[in-house]
This record gives sequence, C-alpha cells and structure tokens, in this order.
Amino acid sequence: MVSIARKNLLVDIPRFLVAQAGIMFAVSLVTIQTGIFQGVIRSTVSLIANSPADIWVSSQQIVHLELTEPILFDNVVKARTVKGVEQADALIRGSVRWLVPNGNLTIVKVFGFNPSKRLFTPGKLAQGSISDLKNPYTVIVDKTKLNSLQVRKIGDRAKIGSLSAQVVGITQNSQSVVSGSFIFASLETANAYINSRITSSVNCKLQAEEFKCTNIYEKVDPALQTSKPPASVPEPLGLNSPISFVLVKAKPGEDIQKLKKRLRKFLPGTSVFTKTEMVQKVRNFWERRTGIGFILGLGAVVGVVVGIVIVGQILYSSVSDHIKEFGTLKAMGASNSVIYGIILEQALWMAVIGYIPGMLLCWGLGIWTLATQGIVILITPTTAVGVFGITLFMCVSSAVFAIQKVNRVDPAIVFKA
Repeated sequence: MVSIARKNLLVDIPRFLVAQAGIMFAVSLVTIQTGIFQGVIRSTVSLIANSPADIWVSSQQIVHLELTEPILFDNVVKARTVKGVEQADALIRGSVRWLVPNGNLTIVKVFGFNPSKRLFTPGKLAQGSISDLKNPYTVIVDKTKLNSLQVRKIGDRAKIGSLSAQVVGITQNSQSVVSGSFIFASLETANAYINSRITSSVNCKLQAEEFKCTNIYEKVDPALQTSKPPASVPEPLGLNSPISFVLVKAKPGEDIQKLKKRLRKFLPGTSVFTKTEMVQKVRNFWERRTGIGFILGLGAVVGVVVGIVIVGQILYSSVSDHIKEFGTLKAMGASNSVIYGIILEQALWMAVIGYIPGMLLCWGLGIWTLATQGIVILITPTTAVGVFGITLFMCVSSAVFAIQKVNRVDPAIVFKA
C-alpha cells in the first residue's frame, strides 16, 4: 500500500510541488514565529542569565531589568557585611544621549558595573578587553549596534552629554531585541554619563577626533562662569549615590535561599531575587504584559491554518482524481482501514518531505539574521520536535477531509461508463 500512496503523490509533479511549498510555508512560518518569540525573550534576560551573580537586589518598585526605581549605594556596603556573601557590588542603568562626529543624536542605555569584580558580564567580547573600562570615559558597544551608534571600530569616539566616550571594546549577544542600543561602562563612568548635562555656558564643538569645550563667559568675565569643564577622572560613588541593583556572589557551598532571607533582613525596603527568580520576573513581563507573545503566536496560527487549507485541498483533489481506483479497491474487498491507510500514508509523506527543507530554510535564515541584524531565531530541539508534531497534525487533519470523500464511494462506480 505504500507504493500506491507514493504513486498518488508523484503522479502529478506540479501539484505535488505546490503541496510541498504550502507545507514548507506553514513550517517556516510556525518555526520563525516561535523562534523569534523565544529569541526575543532570551535576549531580554541574557544579561541576567550570563551574570556570575547569584542574587540580585533591587527596589521594591522593580518592573523588569530596565524599569526600576533607584536604591542607594549604601546597600552595597551593607550587603558585603552579610554572612555568606563573597562579593557584592553595584550595577547602574540609565538612559543617555549619544552623539558622534557629523552624526545624529541617539538615545542609548548605559550599564555601569565594576570591571574588576566581574559580577556582571556584558555579553561575549569579540574585540577589546573588559579591563579597558578602567580607563575613564570608555565604553563597550554591541556588534549589532555599530551602525545605529554610527561607530565602526575600537578607538572611535562619541559624546554623551558634555563628556566624551571612546569605544574600547565590541561585544555580542548582549543586546535586547526590544530595547534601544546598550553600551557598557565602569560604575564611575556610567554614573558621570547619567548625570551629565549640557549647560548654556559651555560651548562644545564636535570635531573628527575629539571634543573641545570652551566656556563662553571666560572671554567676558571669569566671575560669570557657571560651569566647570568635565573632570579628567569621574568621581567615585558615595553612600548616597543612586544605583539600580546590588549584585551578590555567594560563598562556595552557601545555601542561596538562606542567604536571600538574610539579605532581605539586612536590606529593608528592597526586593531580593535569586538569579533564576530574576530571569523569570523579566520573562513574565515580556510574555504576559506585552503583545509580543500574542502577535507572534497569531502568526504561527495563521501558518498552521494556511498549511491545513493547502494540504487538505491537495489531498482532496488527489482522492477525487483517483476515486475510481479507490472504488476498485473496495470492490476487490479492501477494507476501509486499508483505504484510510493509503490516504494517511500520503499525508505523512507530505509532512516529512515538507518539514525537512522548511526547517533547513529557517535554520539558514536564523544564521543570517543573527549575523546581520542581531535578531536571534532560537530553534531548540524542543521547538524542532514541536513543529514536527504540528506538521504531522496539520497533514493528518487535512487527510480527514479526503477520507470523508472516500467514505461516500460506491464500489459500483467502477462498472459505470
């Protein structure tokens, strides 16, 4: 009976190719929509998941990684005294204005961390070194954002507020797809950037390689000066300096849940999360409080419906074209289960033949989007198996329509002229 199924499939090659194209489209659409959704969610938590910190301490008003009320640096000092804490340091996040020579103004999000303690990892470094951030007014940028930041290589300069910024490193896999461009700096530099302001008394001329700032009141009367030129070295953080998070590394063998309880006791007015809990909090926000899941899920459903319609139409037409052959088989005593087996066999062959090239297409597309756009189409083994199951369901469901046609076949049809 397998040979009959194959013959029915290949007897009309153009129709067969149209059917496979429909299945490939459905497989690709479901896989891409699912992969983009998973890739987007993973990108929003990658900085947390890659951090060596075991515990994240934040304000009680935290919504997600990029939306939280500030807390004081004093909490870092207190956390270091808690039993079971090996390291504790601050993480600063803020939005700043980025301007390059002869370029356009761009809003970027700066993350400031201690490059010595390594409790925070700005993705996978492709060029440069994290230790280079110890130099004042230096930043690391993500590879996928070079064009939007209008920089090309290490050594390029930009301006943030009234301060300069020199690129000393290029990283990758650090950028959230749903957010603006990320840049990474030391705690002191990030704090200076976030609090940097351009005042009317400072006239800064942007040139090709550096920024030269002069006070417009100096030539009139030095007593009228209202601003000072930027300090050569950013000021260190004080106990009352605002920060976004306290990152905590537990001592080896320390019970994380017990340490979490101790930190909550010693740091009143804060929220304390394990790394897993922090990841889940951010995931829940993007999955449930935004329309990302709904939009991408709707696209996947459309792909399945289109696939069912195309495959169902092809199978139904195939059965109609071979109705006399099925009548002959019934006249010869073939049971309904044998007839159904032929149709289901056709559906299964169509599922397998359409699934493989569709998945390969998505895999290649994922490599291209990651390299050129920084967008991850995440195709995990679970996703691949799940899409294959959906493909089988789609084709078998389509076969049900064709089976209904066979159920009404009268064996006497073979004797009609």
